[in-house]
Amino acid sequence: MLTFIRQHGIPLWVYKASLLLAAAIWGMGTVVIKSTVDEFPPSWLVGVRFTGAGIILALCCLRKLQTRLADADGRAGHVRDGAILGALLFLSYWTNSTGLTDTTASNSSFLTTLYVVIIPFLGWFIIRKKPTAFNIVAALACVGGVACVAYTGAGAFSLRFGDMVTLLSALFLSLHVLYTAKFAPGRSMTVLTIIQFIVAGLLGFVVGAITEPTPNFANLSPDTWTSLVYLTVFASCVALGLQNAAVARVDPAQAALFLSTECVFGVIFSILLLGETLTPSLFAGFALIFVGIVISEYLPLRAERKREQQREAQKEASALEEADAFMR
Repeated sequence: MLTFIRQHGIPLWVYKASLLLAAAIWGMGTVVIKSTVDEFPPSWLVGVRFTGAGIILALCCLRKLQTRLADADGRAGHVRDGAILGALLFLSYWTNSTGLTDTTASNSSFLTTLYVVIIPFLGWFIIRKKPTAFNIVAALACVGGVACVAYTGAGAFSLRFGDMVTLLSALFLSLHVLYTAKFAPGRSMTVLTIIQFIVAGLLGFVVGAITEPTPNFANLSPDTWTSLVYLTVFASCVALGLQNAAVARVDPAQAALFLSTECVFGVIFSILLLGETLTPSLFAGFALIFVGIVISEYLPLRAERKREQQREAQKEASALEEADAFMR
């Protein structure tokens, strides 16, 4: 720890706090979208948010962008992969924003975070990695959580249209994460991020122009403009920067756990700012979903770390035995 601080000048807890701040920004983002989609249609919201974020990042990283795209082969690969990721990013945020027109911000926060549990099962087909027992237990916990969220009382269960669309957004977000991992080797993540932001934003404008009324930008309320700035600058650029800086230095198991608190922040902000109520059934559902996230993300990495420590201990023990035998 002291060596780290001397070399980098920043203690490790600052990076952990950065992950919590990023999670809080995204949790607040759900509340902001919920309060905005009635005045500003979902597709246009995605268009403004990601086009603006892509332009800001491109201006901040212009030299790196020019260098990486100077080579024809590198340019083609980055544009192709970035376009695929941009399409998945658009679908995930478009369905999420659309879902918020017919569900609560707290429901959206937890249902969207199910992507953490979906990823291992989709990864079986995409990157040929079988889910573990941890993943299966986590999935069962999350299914129970969704059932609690859908419980309406008197033995009846019902998921609203917005809830089902939000579950669809979790699926698209899972695909986005998996294909990001697949495309990342040999690519600049900064360039990929800029391209996918621009593609997602342009798709938002196209779909919005075809399916939704055009917002009257001249008559937007100050609150709506504030929401657009927050989603573009803070929920897209700042939170992403905090995450990228921290995940390179924080243990992956801890990083995943810190980032998963996004859904908790979403519920807290929705209760404080939107006046949403948390029924016993919803509380039980959210608790089960959060337990499933912890089981899926934190426990497997901790188990792997313990196995690695045991292997290192066995190597050291074997080396000592060999040295002892040699001395005899």
